[in-house]
Amino acid sequence: MTRTNLQIDRIEGDVMSVNSYVVHGPTGIVVIDGQLTISDADKVRAAVDATCAPLVGVLVTHAHPDHYAGLAQLLGGADVPIVATEHVTAAIRRDDEVKNGIVGPMMGAEWPAQRIFPNRTPDAGSTIELGGVEFRVIELGPGESPADTIWLVDDTTVFAGDVAYHDAHSYLADGHADEWLANLSRLEAELAPDAMLYVGHGEPAGKQLLASQRAYVEAFIAAIDEYADVDDDTRQAGVVARMVQQLPSDRLRFLMELSVAPFAASRSKLRQ
Repeated sequence: MTRTNLQIDRIEGDVMSVNSYVVHGPTGIVVIDGQLTISDADKVRAAVDATCAPLVGVLVTHAHPDHYAGLAQLLGGADVPIVATEHVTAAIRRDDEVKNGIVGPMMGAEWPAQRIFPNRTPDAGSTIELGGVEFRVIELGPGESPADTIWLVDDTTVFAGDVAYHDAHSYLADGHADEWLANLSRLEAELAPDAMLYVGHGEPAGKQLLASQRAYVEAFIAAIDEYADVDDDTRQAGVVARMVQQLPSDRLRFLMELSVAPFAASRSKLRQ
C-alpha cells in the first residue's frame, strides 16, 4: 500500500480517557471507535458535525464497550455502516449484557441504555471503502479483548485499538495475556518500521509502543505470579504497587486494578 495523506483528528473522551478518530475522506467522514458514554459520544458527534461533511461509516477495532457503547448516541439514528469483523461482532453481542450489568452501574446516567452493534462484517484481511478511503483489516484474535483487530489505511497509518496503550495502565481482566504477547510479536515483525499507531488510549505514536506494552504485560504476569499464594487483599495491594512502579501514572489505573482478581483466577486455573 502506498502512503496516504489524510487528516485524522483524535477525540479523547472526558468521562473516560478513550480515543475516537475522525478520518476526513474525500467523500465523507469515517469514525474509528465509538466511545463509552453519552457525553463523550456527543463530543465525537460535535467534531463530525463541525466538518460539514457527511458521516459515512464507523469502524470498531475490538470488543470492549469503551469502543462501541456510544455508537447509538453518536449516530443518532443515521443509517450508516458500522463495520467490524465477524469475530469482533460476535464477542460484542455475546458479552454486551454482562457489560451492561457491570459497566452500567459504574457509569450511571452516562451509560447508554441503547447500544447498537456492527452491521457489516468484512472478512479478515479484506479491504473496504468508506468515504473514498480504503481500510484493510487484520484480525488478531484474543489479546487485550476477546477479539482484537487493527485497521490499516496504508503501511504507516494503523488504527491499532487497544493492542498497545500509550502512557496508560492496561486492562487484562479477560485473561488473554499470552495471546496478547504473541500479537505484539507478530506486529513487531509485520508492521512497517515507520508505522504510526493510532491507539485507543493516549497519543498516537510509533512502533516503540509495542515494546512498551510487552514490558507492561510481562510485568503484570510476573506480579500476579509473585502474589499467587497470598490472600486477595494482599495480592491486590501488591500487584497494584508493582504496576504503579512499572508505570508511575494514575491514568486508567482503575482498569489495571479491576484486572487483578479475574486475571489471578484465570492464572490459577492454568497452574492446576
